[in-house]
Amino acid sequence: MRAELAAMATDLFARQGFDETTVEDIAQAAGMTKRSFFRYFPTKEDVVFDGIDLTGESVVADIAARPADEGPWECLHQVLRAWQEEIHASERALATMRLIEATPALTARLLQRRTEWRRRVSDALRSRPGAELDPYTADLLTNAATAVLDAVSGQWARADGDADRRALLDRGFDQVRVALGTGRA
Repeated sequence: MRAELAAMATDLFARQGFDETTVEDIAQAAGMTKRSFFRYFPTKEDVVFDGIDLTGESVVADIAARPADEGPWECLHQVLRAWQEEIHASERALATMRLIEATPALTARLLQRRTEWRRRVSDALRSRPGAELDPYTADLLTNAATAVLDAVSGQWARADGDADRRALLDRGFDQVRVALGTGRA
């Protein structure tokens, strides 16, 4: 039901605009009360980011499961490569991305969510068996990987969802190759 509610809300936001669509509108379209809506989502903004949170949890779990002898940059590359189809697999994802870019309140919420996601990914990199990453290096790697993801997402949106995300991700990870030094802060 949660996924269906998120899909209905996204459709309403695309047709009416985010600010113009009320929780009552979403609840009515779903055949439920406003109170029932809040059992699934704490805020109207949270309905937009529903799938993003689930993917973030899975990415963190996949980082922890990667081979211990794999370097952190390669680990990030392989995990994000595996999740590319999931991250941007649908027209709903494209509509959601466009909605976020067009709505200042959602852009701010996205930045907040990305900050939390980056922290969790950085912690996961440092917690891998055999990892000897200091917080600075883990943050640097995570932020570089996020920059690649942002570039992939931007190109995917500009191409109306018709770009090869995996190829773009591979290209980005090759272009932003990270060499781990021995210096520590």
